[in-house]
Amino acid sequence: MLGKTYLTKQASLLLKFARTTSDPNLSAKLISKAADLKSQADPLPDKDQGPVAPDVSPDKQPGT
Repeated sequence: MLGKTYLTKQASLLLKFARTTSDPNLSAKLISKAADLKSQADPLPDKDQGPVAPDVSPDKQPGT
């Protein structure tokens, strides 16, 4: 599953490309895709949470 940060960054890049193109059809398609990515990102938590390795304990410091 893609994270909120990734989806938001991709949407931002699509909007940037949409502003730079002179083709109105391409611009509209890029904006539409950016809106799709944003709608996918909205329900996700603000911080991307990846899996934690099984040998990592967040409570303990190494060597203790």
